[in-house]
Amino acid sequence: MAEVLENIAIYHSKSLIEKSKKGDEHAYGKLVGLWFKRIYNFALKYFGDHDYAMEATQQTFIAVYQKIDRLKDVDSFKYWLYKIALNYCREEDRRQKRKKWYSIFMDEDVRDVESNYGLPEYEYQKQEKEEMIADILRRLPEEQKTVIIMKEFEGLKFREISETLNISENTAKSRLYYGLKAMRKILEKSELNYKIEG
Repeated sequence: MAEVLENIAIYHSKSLIEKSKKGDEHAYGKLVGLWFKRIYNFALKYFGDHDYAMEATQQTFIAVYQKIDRLKDVDSFKYWLYKIALNYCREEDRRQKRKKWYSIFMDEDVRDVESNYGLPEYEYQKQEKEEMIADILRRLPEEQKTVIIMKEFEGLKFREISETLNISENTAKSRLYYGLKAMRKILEKSELNYKIEG
């Protein structure tokens, strides 16, 4: 279902991109509406912080507005958009040199998910697991962390990741493999029972 909705969004985006390239601000507003949440969620997972995610997302769409007339291939919009977002995330990360992470799952999608009958034990365990994953991701090299977020949380295909990051698909697969392997080692050292599939 998610893939069907994404295909609809991409199809609808094409006409909006063409209009936006010609300076149609109303079309650009709709384009932002289609992609804002996905880019925000990507930035939120990258930072684990709402304010930094919002800043990176806003800067991303300001840059898109300024540069969209230079986009040659409408079909490459998705990769182009993620590349701009990733560049702003990296830039913001370097500028802030932040060390503190918060939960990577505090976005609206997850908050809206109903709890397991509202049991406090379930809620506590869920929050504990979210914080654990955020902490583990924080310890990974930036290259591995980025691929894991794109593949495991954003659901991008290896081809999409390779085009966005300008790396080969094999490099993307390798970074995912070593990133997940590192996450497992951290879990084992921490003597935690959670398992990460990969």
